[in-house]
Amino acid sequence: MNKIKCIIVDDEPLAISLLEQYMQKIPFLELVFSTENPIEALEYIQNNDSDLIFLDIQMPELTGINFMKIVGAKQKYILTTAYSEYALEGYEHNIVDYLLKPISFERFLKSAMKAQERFSFREEDAHFFVKSSGQQHRINFNEILYIESIKDYVNIRTDREEYIVLDTLKSMENQLSDKFVRIHKSFIINLDKIKSIGTKKLVLSEQEIPIGDSYRANLLERLK
Repeated sequence: MNKIKCIIVDDEPLAISLLEQYMQKIPFLELVFSTENPIEALEYIQNNDSDLIFLDIQMPELTGINFMKIVGAKQKYILTTAYSEYALEGYEHNIVDYLLKPISFERFLKSAMKAQERFSFREEDAHFFVKSSGQQHRINFNEILYIESIKDYVNIRTDREEYIVLDTLKSMENQLSDKFVRIHKSFIINLDKIKSIGTKKLVLSEQEIPIGDSYRANLLERLK
């Protein structure tokens, strides 16, 4: 599998240094950003790809719990703190593990391996269930062409059929893998399904999809 892109957010420089040293010893982890300021981390996440955040809970600018509420389920988290009483609240969010300081390398490695299990699913087996026309339908990621926002609904278009679902495009985006990218305020597409691409639109199967001006740069970067 590809390396897991990691971020460290902790207001203690020594804690960051220790996690960076541990991370260098584990070949499937890649540190892409570290900071003592959670606001800087939020800005980084908005403009860059990442997978896993090692997140301190008690920070003066923004607590780790509030940080997760802002970022949402698009990221996975390993929480780090010296205060065990926060563990239960942390597990209400989308986290992989909880590390109590001081953190040993053995315990860090165990958490890293739990994260690897979360990220190592085979793409062709990845799926979710949606309710459409009164029934629950299993949709495999690799069958999806695109997802279109239609007012309060989304249209999930696959190789064979389409499903109209009461949901938001943002919610769909948070459930999908990195094979998907938003290219317009109303469209998420499967990168593997692109047949051709132009300046203003691309083609999936026989369907033309518009490319929004503000989304073009990110699309081109992902295609690299």
